[in-house]
Amino acid sequence: MEIWRLPISASQRGKLISAGYTSLSSLSSISSSDLARELKVSDSEALDILKVASRSRGLEISNANCSMVEGAQNAWDMLRDEESLVHITTSSADLDNILGGGIHCKEVTEIGGVPGIGKTQLGIQIAINAQIPGDFGGLGGKAIYIDTEGSFMVERAFQIAEACIEDMSEYNRFLRKDFHACEIRMQPNDILENIFYFRICSYTEQIALINYLDKFISEHKDVKLVVVDSVTFHFRQDFDDMALRTRVLSGMALKLMKLAKKFSLAVVLLNQVTTKHTEGSFQLSLALGDSWSHACTNRIVLYWNGNERYAYIDKSPSLRSASAAYSVTARGIRNSSSSCKRIKMM
Repeated sequence: MEIWRLPISASQRGKLISAGYTSLSSLSSISSSDLARELKVSDSEALDILKVASRSRGLEISNANCSMVEGAQNAWDMLRDEESLVHITTSSADLDNILGGGIHCKEVTEIGGVPGIGKTQLGIQIAINAQIPGDFGGLGGKAIYIDTEGSFMVERAFQIAEACIEDMSEYNRFLRKDFHACEIRMQPNDILENIFYFRICSYTEQIALINYLDKFISEHKDVKLVVVDSVTFHFRQDFDDMALRTRVLSGMALKLMKLAKKFSLAVVLLNQVTTKHTEGSFQLSLALGDSWSHACTNRIVLYWNGNERYAYIDKSPSLRSASAAYSVTARGIRNSSSSCKRIKMM
C-alpha cells in the first residue's frame, strides 16, 4: 500500500512523503521517536501514525498472499513475452541498432549527458514516436512527459511531429497503397494531444506525481511511455541529507519499475552530469551517485566526440556495450552525418 492511501490526515501524509516515506514497507523498521524527529511532530502523533501503518500493512500482507502465488510465471513464458515486445524507435537507425530495436518496454532506461547534448530532444522524439501506429511498426500509444526543469518546448514537439508524419507518409508512398487515408487520420495536433504534460516544481510534487501515475495510467491504458526530464533536478537542489535522498530515490525508482512491468510500458529517465573524483582526477559522471546507477535497467551515456554526438550503452543486462553516433536535426533525432555541428535547434 502507498502512503497516500493511509487513513491519516492530509498534512501527516504530506510530511511522510516529504521525508521520503512513500510506502508502508519504508515505515516498518523506524521507531516512533525517530519518526517524530524527522516529521517534526510529537512522539504520540508519530506513534499513532505507526500504529495505523502497522494495521494497514497487516491487511495488505494477508490480501497479497494469494495474488503473489497466482502471479508466478515460468521462465519460458517470460522469454516469449520478451520476444513479443515491441520497442520505441529513436528515429536513428544506428542508435536503435545498439539498443536492440529502440527503447525497451517493461524496462526503465536512464539517459544522461552534458547540457546541450540532446537529452530533451531525445525525450521529445521518443514521446512522439510512441504514437507511431502499429501498421508502421509502432505502439500506437500515448506518452506522459514529466518536466522538472521547464525544458519541454511545445513548438519543437510540433516540429518533430510534422517530421514524423512526413516519414510515415514517405514509407507509405513506397510500400503501401492506403497513403491518403493514413495522412487524413494523423495530424501533428493529434500527436500533441496524446502527450500528457506535467510540470513539476519541487521534489515533493515529483514524489506525489509518481505515486499518482498508477491510477492515472489505469484510467489511460493506452499510455506506453513515461519520460521524466530530468529525474535529477529537484534532488540536487533541495537535499542536504544524503541518506534521506537515497531512500526517496530508491522508493521512486521501485515504483517506476513496477509501473513499467505492470502496464508493459517504457520508462525513460533523463539525468544530468556531475564531477567525480577518481584516481586523483576529476571526471564527469551521471548525477545522483553510485547507488542510483543500480536503479535502472539500462543506462545510456550521451557525449561529444569532437563535433559529433555519441550514445554509449554503459549498463544493460541484455545489451552489449556499444557506441553509436547520432544527430539532432531540424526534423529531430537522426543518424549522424559528417556535417554535424554543435548547433542549438531552438
